[in-house]
Order: sequence, then structure tokens, then C-alpha cells
Amino acid sequence: MRNTIIRSGLLLGVAFAGVASANPALAQSSDDSATGDIIVTAQRIEQRLLDVPISISVLDNRQLANRNITVANDLVNYTPSLSSNERYGPEKQSFSLRGFNQDQSTAPTVGVYFAEVVGVRAQGGTTSGNNVGAGAFMDLQNVQVLKGPQGTLFGRNTTGGAILLTPHKPTDNLEGYIEGSLGNYDMKRVQGALNIPLSDTFKVRIAGDRMKRDGYMRSRSGIGPDNLNDRNYFAGRLSIVADLTPDLENYTIFQYSKSNTRGFTSRIVGYDPTATAGIPALTALGAKGQLERQTARGDSIYDVESTVDDPYLRLEQWQVINTTTWKASDTITIKNIASYGEFRETTHFDLYASNFQVGPGGFNLATVNPQLPIIVPAGTRYGYIELDVLPGTDNSAQSTFTEELQLQGNSADGKLNYTIGGYLEFSRPLGFSGGRTSSFADCVSPTIFACTNPLFIGSFSESRTKLSFDNHGVFAQASYKFTDRLTLTAGGRYTFDKITGITAGTRAAFAQPTAVNNFVDPVTGVRLTRVCTDTFRHNIGNIPAGDPTPCITPLENKSNKPTWVVNLDYKPTDDVMIYGKYARGYRQGGINFTNPGVETWGPESLDSFEVGAKTSFRGAVSGYFNLAGFYNKLSDVQIFAGLTSGQANVSGGAAIVAAGKARSYGLEADGSLTFFDSLRFDVGYAYLDTKIQQIPTAAELLATGILNGTPFIAITPSVLPGSEFTLAPKHKLTLTGTYTLPLDESFGKLSVGGTLAYQSRQIANGGMPAECGPTKTPLTSSTVSATQWCFAPTTTPLGRQPGRALVNLNINWDGVAGLPIDAAFFVTNLTKKQYFVNTGGGFNSGRFADVQVGEPRIWGFRLKYRFGN
Repeated sequence: MRNTIIRSGLLLGVAFAGVASANPALAQSSDDSATGDIIVTAQRIEQRLLDVPISISVLDNRQLANRNITVANDLVNYTPSLSSNERYGPEKQSFSLRGFNQDQSTAPTVGVYFAEVVGVRAQGGTTSGNNVGAGAFMDLQNVQVLKGPQGTLFGRNTTGGAILLTPHKPTDNLEGYIEGSLGNYDMKRVQGALNIPLSDTFKVRIAGDRMKRDGYMRSRSGIGPDNLNDRNYFAGRLSIVADLTPDLENYTIFQYSKSNTRGFTSRIVGYDPTATAGIPALTALGAKGQLERQTARGDSIYDVESTVDDPYLRLEQWQVINTTTWKASDTITIKNIASYGEFRETTHFDLYASNFQVGPGGFNLATVNPQLPIIVPAGTRYGYIELDVLPGTDNSAQSTFTEELQLQGNSADGKLNYTIGGYLEFSRPLGFSGGRTSSFADCVSPTIFACTNPLFIGSFSESRTKLSFDNHGVFAQASYKFTDRLTLTAGGRYTFDKITGITAGTRAAFAQPTAVNNFVDPVTGVRLTRVCTDTFRHNIGNIPAGDPTPCITPLENKSNKPTWVVNLDYKPTDDVMIYGKYARGYRQGGINFTNPGVETWGPESLDSFEVGAKTSFRGAVSGYFNLAGFYNKLSDVQIFAGLTSGQANVSGGAAIVAAGKARSYGLEADGSLTFFDSLRFDVGYAYLDTKIQQIPTAAELLATGILNGTPFIAITPSVLPGSEFTLAPKHKLTLTGTYTLPLDESFGKLSVGGTLAYQSRQIANGGMPAECGPTKTPLTSSTVSATQWCFAPTTTPLGRQPGRALVNLNINWDGVAGLPIDAAFFVTNLTKKQYFVNTGGGFNSGRFADVQVGEPRIWGFRLKYRFGN
């Protein structure tokens, strides 16, 4: 199946190229997206897609609607080279382009921009995106996915690329629309927009989006709600254009987004049968019992056992963007882009949906702690890890201010075009970001210690952090036309990054009245022992609730790097471009307060080489075809490394280090063919080969002195040379066919479309085994015996996510019976494919395996009423 799909995609690409050479350029089609004439802003100015020497995928507003793209994660199925990490849900995903992905606590590898402004920064225990809010995809002009480092002209430096969301700008017409949708899982959605030209020089556009859909994961525990992985958001946007003078425009956007769901749950699918003693036995045997209950009930892949009475994930985000453009002369334009936004998150959920219970015969706690010779009776319920918010805080609360000044100009009779500018970004905490996480307790709410201690080892981790980010840069880029056909582009940027932060984390545990260093919490009345999380620097007992002052640790991390791009493009005809590009990318280091003395890491750098060709053609058969090949060299790769403690009061952990080298290379192709304005095919294909080339050994890392002055005595990289990148499938193919029926115009325009979205297998979690059996080498230094790499009862390598092919369908009737009404029916995952979108982290800490499950078949109807011009 896989090879057939790949061969078909490549043959279709050859067919595109053949048609391109056989059809002369004729008059422009009315459908710009079918011929590559769509306007993009990849180089911070408006250009035809065909004229931009960058590998780009573009979806216009019609394609976004037809393919039911409502959140950023929906882009993945339609964009070759783009993958995502959905560990904490589709509203919080992080992106990967060309294999460069973002691990928790690290800087994004892909920047997400709305109206040329980067998403509001989000920093917390589970936040991973720095993304746009839910509902941001309403009323868009297009979405552009730029592949490869874009660090010269865009605000934050990244190694993977950028995603640009371009909203509809207010126009001179009184117009708008209202649209309603209904579907399965009790889906209801209403969105609309109204454009009002209050005068010739003052125009307003208002848009809103409200969506609610029940979750597709069903909880069978009898505790809390019975469905999870739902969607529930509201978003609003106000856009204002004021033409202050004929040459001076002020464009302001106010946008707000709020999402309130029950969170994104995991499903336990395996356990380690060799874990028979200690903490691993509690979790592995608990997972075994849960799996046996699931099997006895005949549970599907969409059934879990959540133990949280009131799970929630609440995200609130707002942003103001102001763009002032002054056309100072025919050759000089000055643009200023300023923004301010805030992000807040609170969350309460069971990290692994672990409804653990002591099995038959009870459990002897002496195997965990010799000082507890207690037999816990069979049937005793306990949780593993439950996340909640710390009283008086948000799990994440951050503000972001950006300021960018650009000077755009041209000279030498239009042969030289240039952009010069500066960028400032200040992100500040809105108080402490805090969370309280319970372990081995049975909780209603860890926030208020509404928990019991069934195993006598219940504990709480209390995080309190403040992080400030300063990102500044100066840049310049110019293009010079040697002839009408040959253009050289060169640009450079110098970036200054700084992160400062403080942590005041504590650890609390239930205590017996006779225990040493115990006290009654003055807020909750619960008897606890509480110490600083960083016992290496602050070995203090009896820390009172609400006063983390004795545990405060400040940290700082700075870096500065140059980045650049050199690009040569040649156009043998107006509709054909050939280009070559070399770019240097850079991703800043960071801070993770988890491991005393090893909290910071340095930046990574990327050298990217790309060659490509673009062509468009018109006539009875019209369309476009783009092809790009690339090779990337990555230095100082940011990886996880396990830590072994040498002190009894400090536990081990996992640090992030910038070490080693890696490479990736691949091919990207996308195109479109339209036959006689009735039959259209859109195709996108990506081939990607990734490899970790060099990683220092544990001894080599230790010899660098990285652990000097820390409580740790050993550091072991989590990946080995020769392994693949995570979230980097070797093959991705998207094929969409749309047929428009030959009907009279009075009937309207009726079309039927279908999409095949295929991706090959990929490494989902670098911390889990990716192969089965004793004859193959694991990708990690696992302590599990070779015969148990895949866990019972499955024989699937849980570290490697299987390939999948999803089929989507849409039927659109535009201008129903000549009226300003559009109707549509859509289905995603038509064949009910069961698949995983990610693998969780239960393997390393708990000796069980968990996954996050992708959406089942989703269908719905849309009805849209258009009014005005």
C-alpha cells in the first residue's frame, strides 16, 4: 500500500512537469490558487507565490473551509513536511518542519505568526506551542507554511520554518456572512464576519467564531465526565483600517480567544511485566489491572479510565496589533508593527488516565520503602500523576510586547529592492506560573489537598516560576536584478536573546503525626512535610504553604548569533523559476528549573541548502508545479540526557544539553492541475531522511565539566548516533481531487472533493524503544530487558508510530439556486481509521505505555449566508 501510494505521487509529479512544458502561458485563470498566482508575504512584501524563491505551501480561505481546518493542528494532514506534537491537545500543539521539532521547555522550531506578529509566548509545565489561540482560523485570507530557517526577516529565530496566518483586511464594501455548522459528537459552530466602510478613509471588520463539540474519548471509570478530548471555544476579532492621509495607513487588530475543554487524555496500552518491586511495580501492575478491565469490557481504542472529577484545560489569549504604513515616496515605505498580548492557562487532569487499583493479594509497601511493612489491601484505588493549579496562580501566565520598524525601498530603476529594520520583543510573567501535581494519592483536587493517602507514600510537587524573555535583532535584506531574469538576494540578521527567571518550587508529602519535620498546613489543615524542590541549594525543612521565599533560585541564560541567507533565482520565462538558496538558522537556548545546577543549555545552529523550481501554466489545462530539494546540517543539537544523582536528598532527572551533530535531507513537491475548469487535482509530497550523526558518550559529556558543582554524578544522552529525529515521517503525501458538476449557473456551483492524506511511520517519542525483540538495537539506553522492549500485551514498538492513510470528503453547493447561500457537507477520517497521534511518557517513569488517540470519523453540515457586495 505504502509503495503504491508513493509511486503514484511521484508519477503524478512527473505528469505535472510534462503538462507544464506542453502548455503555453495564456490568459490568467480566475482561480488564482489553481495557477500559483495567489499572493503571499513570505518575504514581508506582497508577491506572487511563483515569484518567491522559497519552498511554501499555501491554503486559501476556500481550501481552509472545504477541508474543515478549524485549529492549527488540522494543517498537518494537508502540508507535506509539517508534523505536530499533540501531547497536550490540538490547542497546545507544537510544530515540526523538515524534522526539526520542539521538546518540552525548549524554544519553538517553527514560528507561528498572525498578521506578521509572532504568537503570544506561552511558558509553563505543559505548554508547548507559543501559538495562535483557538478560533484564529476564522475569516482568513490564507495560511502560508514557509519551510526552512526564516531567521532573517522574521521576529524569532527558528530552524524549521514559519506559519503565517493572514486575516481578511477591512475593505471598501459593505458585506459579510454568517455561517452555522452541525455535526456528530453534538458539534455546533457559528461564525460570521461583517465589513463596514464607515467612510472612504475608515473601514471596520468584525468577526466571531463559537464552536462546541463533545469529546470522542469515553471515560469508563464512573468518575467525572464521560467524554474527553472535546472542543469548546469562542473567538472574536475587530479590525480597523484608517487612511490618515493618502500615503499613511493605520491598521489595528484586536483579537480575543478563550477555550474551555476537558483536556486531552492518554490511553494506557501496555506495561512492563518485569517490574515486580518498588515504585515501578506499583505503576506497571496498576496498568496491567487497568488493561485487564478494559479487555474484559471489550473497550475500544476510544475508551479510557479517567479519575478526575472535574478535568479542564482553560486557555485565554488576547492580542492587539497595530501596523502603520507610510509611503514616504515612490521608492521608500516605512512600516511600524507593534503588538501586545497576554496568555493564561489553567489545567486539571490525569496525565495518563491512570485508574490504578491494588491487585489480588494486596501489595507489600516494604518493597517500596522498608520502613513501611504494610500490606495494602486489594482493590485500593490510587492515582499516578494528577496535574492541577497552585492556589492563587495560573499554570502559565505571560505577556508579550513586540515592536518592529521596517524601511522598505527600491532604487537603480527598480533593480534593487531592500528591507532594513529592527525588532524588539519583551515577554514578562503575569505573576508566578504555578502548579500542584499529586503522585500516588487519590484526589478530588490537589489544589486544595482534597486527597487521601491510600498507599502512605502520597506526595505533591509544587512549581512556582517566573520567566522573562528579551529577544532583539537588527536585519537587512536586499534583492538585485542583474537582468529581468536573474536576481540575487542576500540578507543578514544579528539577534540578542536573554532569558531570566526565578523558581521557588517545593515538594510536599503526607506525614504521620510521629514523623520528623512534619507540620499542619495552615491553609488546608493537612499534615505535611514540605521541602524545597532544589534541596541541593536549599536543604530546608518545614516550608510553610504560600511562602516559597526560602526556596527562590534566580537564573539567567544569554546568547547572540548572526543568521543569514543568500539566494539566486533565474526565470527563463515569466512562469518558470529556478533557484538556489543557502541559509543559516539559529534556535536559542533555554532554562528548565527541574535539575539543580544543570538548568540551562546553549543554542543550536543550522546550515540549510536548498534548490528548487517553480512553474505555472494556463489554458484548457491550467495549474502549477513546485519542486524543492534540501540538505540541512545541525550543530549543537538540543537533546535530553538522563541524570544520576550522587546525593540521597536529590533525585535523578533529565537535563537538556546542546551537543552533537545531525543532518536531514529531502524532497518536497506540490502542484495543482485544473482540466476545463471542472476537474482539479492538488498534490503535495515530501520525502525526508533524518539522522543523528554524532552524540557525545556519557563519559565525554562528563569530561566537559557539565556536572561540576551539581549533585549529579553521571549524565547519559537519551539518543544514540544513527537514530532518526522524532516526528519526522520519511514520506508524506496529500492528494485532493475536486469535480465541479456542469450545471446551469442558475442552479449554483456544485462540487465534490476528496482528500487522501498519507504519512509513513515515525518515531513518536525518543525516550521509548522503537524496535521489538533482542536482535535489533533500541534507539534509547533503556533498562528494560531486550525481550520486553515492546511491553505486554502488544508486539508493536510503541516508540514508533505506525503509518496511516486518512480519507476526507467534502461536498459544496455554492450559490444555492442562485441565492447568496452556500451549503456544504464534510467528513474527515471517512474510513474510521484508528491511529495514534503521539506516545506519552509513562515508559520511563512508570514502566507502562500510553498513547494519545487521533480523531475518529467526524462529519457535519455547513450553511452560509452571504450579504452585501
